[in-house]
Amino acid sequence: MEHFFHVLLHYCYEIGPALAVGFFISGLVHELVPEDIVAKYLGSGNIRPVIWSTVIGTLLPVCCWGSLPIAVSFHKKGAGLGPVLAFLVATPATSISALLATYSVLGFGYAVYTFFAVIIMGIVIGLIGNSIKYKQKKDTAPETCPHCNTEEGGHPINRDRGKRKTAAQRMVAILRYAYIELPKEIGLELVVGILLAAFVAVFVPIGRLIRLYLAGPWGYVFGVIFGILTYLCATASIPLIDSLIGQGLSRGAGMTLLLIGPVTSYGTMLVLKKEFGAKVLAAFLSSLIVLTVILGLGFQLIVK
Repeated sequence: MEHFFHVLLHYCYEIGPALAVGFFISGLVHELVPEDIVAKYLGSGNIRPVIWSTVIGTLLPVCCWGSLPIAVSFHKKGAGLGPVLAFLVATPATSISALLATYSVLGFGYAVYTFFAVIIMGIVIGLIGNSIKYKQKKDTAPETCPHCNTEEGGHPINRDRGKRKTAAQRMVAILRYAYIELPKEIGLELVVGILLAAFVAVFVPIGRLIRLYLAGPWGYVFGVIFGILTYLCATASIPLIDSLIGQGLSRGAGMTLLLIGPVTSYGTMLVLKKEFGAKVLAAFLSSLIVLTVILGLGFQLIVK
């Protein structure tokens, strides 16, 4: 139990700042980004919104935990499922810092391949998301005006009031959404995800398993299962993957783990299940598994 709480505390230190930043960015999106802008660039069912989400995701220095509240905010603003899934893939899978760390530890080939592999993953899974028909979650009842029984935004007085918001009022609204309303929406799933990640990290014997059984093709199976079951930050996981390769894991299996690990936290899976349903979660995971294994095998063939 002492080791469990030590690992849990380590995860909290590692994940906490990312969640804080992610929640704050989601508050900015909610308060400052007009819904018609999100609907225009991320709401249609073609490839352009998917590409936008993928490109934005690769540029943001946010892990999978921090990207969750941002993705939920985009969706509530009108973004389609495809762009949301593309964002949830590209954002945690790589960043400038992760690419630099990959180059310094694993080499130039890993860094370049990872960047283009993440772009491919984001676009393909985003297009798959565009093709999925799912039952959208009903939002809670909107705020209404007690005098005219219309939505608050439809009342002329409130519309004028919204236009006259001061900087202080906007900041209060940003913080309220970021750290009160949104945690109510997905906070429980995030906490459960962190607890599960700590549990798996404590009770899974990794090194001995690799040396005995996973030097060959079974390494890809290990990369997928370990990546899904254990929280791996794109940057912080690089030394771990380097050590696993040093213990006998193939380079292709290491690439598979490098690609799938940062994307599939328990928080991501639980929030996807809650917001979009089991069908979307199953499609997301199965597509991700197939893509990361294919890209890992491709890397094994290309880089000697």
